[in-house]
Amino acid sequence: MKRKSNEKPLKAAIEEFLDTFRLRDKLNQAKVIQAWEKVVGEMVAKNTRQLHIRNKVLFVKVNSAALRSELLFARTKIMNALNKEAGAVVIEDIVLN
Repeated sequence: MKRKSNEKPLKAAIEEFLDTFRLRDKLNQAKVIQAWEKVVGEMVAKNTRQLHIRNKVLFVKVNSAALRSELLFARTKIMNALNKEAGAVVIEDIVLN
């Protein structure tokens, strides 16, 4: 079957849509937040109250000071794992509150 000149594969159409409406960054941010539990584990995720990303910084609110200290030590490792899950450099820093 021959394609018409204006037809394109679905993947290419979705990629074009994401770029046209500047949704790629939001999609990648959602991937990072969704991957949080997978990367840090269930116990840490249950003690996390809020996650949001602004200007390539992931802001995390946790329930305890001890957990905050542990996460500070592993901040770079967590950041790299989250970016790997998203498939792009979505965050460049993590701030723990």
